[in-house]
Amino acid sequence: MLVYERLRKDIFDGVLPPGTRLRSVELAERFSVSQAVLREALTRLAEQGLAVSVPQQGFRVRSVDLADLDELTEARIDVEGLVLRRAIARGDIRWESSLIAAHHTLAHTAAVTEAGKVNEAWVAAHEAFHRGMLEGCGNARLLAVVTSLRDAASLYRVWSRTVGHDDQRDIRLEHRQLLDAVLARDEPAAVRLLMQHIQRTTDALRESLARPAEEATVAG
Repeated sequence: MLVYERLRKDIFDGVLPPGTRLRSVELAERFSVSQAVLREALTRLAEQGLAVSVPQQGFRVRSVDLADLDELTEARIDVEGLVLRRAIARGDIRWESSLIAAHHTLAHTAAVTEAGKVNEAWVAAHEAFHRGMLEGCGNARLLAVVTSLRDAASLYRVWSRTVGHDDQRDIRLEHRQLLDAVLARDEPAAVRLLMQHIQRTTDALRESLARPAEEATVAG
């Protein structure tokens, strides 16, 4: 496996938590590669928004920017809510059939591997379901905006599970309820469920970041 792919997987799995310094000497030894090969992988991670280059310090895993997360959450709720309304109003039988198929794949794909890591097949199925739910809007420009926002939130979504440890969440039920509301053309319920679905990712990350500070206060 390429160095980039290994590092990307470690970031998504939470093995390399937000803000972790990516020490070039240690990583080069770990993967038995040259500094040039490693730097190419780190630069690619930075281009993908998974790492950042810090002057005089090298690279670090991207940190959770709560201000950015809040703005992104607000934008997604507003835009995806609008697009979902359009999809419910305009979607035809082929759209419904495609959405049912996408949900079937998602419901029958494990979210984590036997080793407890994020299952990338589930990540792909999850994205396909959400994209399929909105495609009925019939507006390519709106879908492009939605895709851009969802891509920006992809790492936060994964971190809500691997870093936020939101283990009590019944995400299968959330997706089933979303599907049922959309197929019933119940616009108010579908939009409300989508808003709650998006917001929970933000809440899980916020709680996980607040936890160490609370524990430190108690210990002190």
